[in-house]
Amino acid sequence: MDQPFPMIPQADPGAGYRAQKDEIDAAVARALGSGWYILGREGEAFEREFAAWLGAARAVGCANGTDALALILRGLGIGEGATVATVSHTAVATVAAIEMAGAVPLLLDIDPDTYTMDPDELAAVLEDPPPGLPPIRAAIAVHLYGQSCDLDPMLAACERAGVALIEDCAQAHGATLHGRKLGTLGRAAAFSLYPTKNLGALGDGGVLATDDFELADLIAAIRQYGWKERYVSSLVGINSRLDEVQAAILRARLTRLDAGNARRREIAAAYDAALAGGPFAPPARREGADHVFHQYVLRAPVDRAAVQARLRDEGVGTGIHYPVPVHLQPAYLDRVPLGPAGCGETERAAGEVFSLPMYPELTGEQVERVCSALRGLAKG
Repeated sequence: MDQPFPMIPQADPGAGYRAQKDEIDAAVARALGSGWYILGREGEAFEREFAAWLGAARAVGCANGTDALALILRGLGIGEGATVATVSHTAVATVAAIEMAGAVPLLLDIDPDTYTMDPDELAAVLEDPPPGLPPIRAAIAVHLYGQSCDLDPMLAACERAGVALIEDCAQAHGATLHGRKLGTLGRAAAFSLYPTKNLGALGDGGVLATDDFELADLIAAIRQYGWKERYVSSLVGINSRLDEVQAAILRARLTRLDAGNARRREIAAAYDAALAGGPFAPPARREGADHVFHQYVLRAPVDRAAVQARLRDEGVGTGIHYPVPVHLQPAYLDRVPLGPAGCGETERAAGEVFSLPMYPELTGEQVERVCSALRGLAKG
């Protein structure tokens, strides 16, 4: 059917650029004019400013969020001969990073309400590891859609087992648990800076954070060929550097991150109200946690495609995060071990979840159009 208004996209990274065009253009010009384009003053300043904003001792920039996870594992000496537990309901990057480091991923199931790792299954595999696997050396807690995992029991289980808990904060910039920002609770944390993230570059980028100065220094060397002295590799490293232009852009965007997260919460509250009395429950909020709504995710137990089509007819774009669990994707099918729950809740969620438009630049009129479409769903 013809649309009376332009389609509202589910994500719109260009809107984020337009909202800060003057600041971003000035930052780019400053970086270009410096004559130094790799690991210079902009990158160093971004690392300091991001660490201060987060409340961590150190931050280390790198090429992307996948590398950030892999660098943490390498810095902790976790690779070949080790297993790392995580979830299958995540961007494939989480699992790719584990394999990049040389470790074996063990994929666990999720809590069906929050879509994050089931802490009971994590505790079970740490206490009684599946046979035939290398020792579990780490667990990657994926803070999905903008809110925290159930970290308290996960941290306790990891401490009992002597296992490092690493936070995957790719979708949780600014989210908190018990008043502390996510990324400051585990041994180290990885953040993607992909353009659609709550804090996004205008290209690829990543950053990791830790309170362990020695670990941060080690990772900073690994990200550039293992150099501690230029052109001399004191250890085996890789090339994963955040360039100066992206660092400058990120410095500008960091200044508006908290306001952007507040706007996301306002939009989520409007969607919540529009869903009242209808067939869809708003996203669950974890007690003691502050959600930053990287995604606003609903669940359609019956005929998700039809629901998405109805919203599309009303000019509302949707997405699916994620349509195929990692363990069912061709590259991993029948190859990656699963926990004892067999990822049943993960598979159910993958067939039912869908995401509404969510970014700070949504106008009031666009938000009302989405809300009107949601109220229409309630009428059948």
